[in-house]
This record gives sequence, structure tokens and C-alpha cells, in this order.
Amino acid sequence: MKIILEKNPKREKLDQLNVFSWPIWEKEISEFPWYYDEKETCYILDGNVVVTPENVDAVEINKGDLVIFPQGMSCSWKITKGIKKHYKFG
Repeated sequence: MKIILEKNPKREKLDQLNVFSWPIWEKEISEFPWYYDEKETCYILDGNVVVTPENVDAVEINKGDLVIFPQGMSCSWKITKGIKKHYKFG
């Protein structure tokens, strides 16, 4: 299971995905385990997080990143700067 990360995608791609109509989720500095029971695509509006999937190297995610988390992935989140993101499941 691999996290797909695209740094600073073009505005056209974000518009094509309709990212700015997706809900927003925010979370303060914290650490917690997480399980994806379905695929999540998100666009980071602000913040920094290190996501460490089971048996895979950690991935650092920052403002401006477009990220896809695969269905069935277990991981831990370590938010080092409060996160604000648009997100979509499925």
C-alpha cells in the first residue's frame, strides 16, 4: 500500500477534480493511528504531517500537496503544524 503524493499540482488539475467544492477538515498538532476503509484524496491547504504506513517508509505532506491514501491502509499521523485540507472519499 502506497501513498501517492503530487507536489504543487497545476490549478487546472485541481479544478478538473473539483477540489475546492470538497469538504474541509482541520486538526491541531497531534499524533494518532488511522485506518482508511476507503480511498481518500485530499489537497492540503495548510500545515504539515508525517504519515507512516505499516511496513512502509514515512511520507511528509505539506501545504500545496495533492495526496491519495489507498483503501485498506493502516498508518499513524504525526501533525507537526495544524492541518487544513479539502478531502474526498471514494
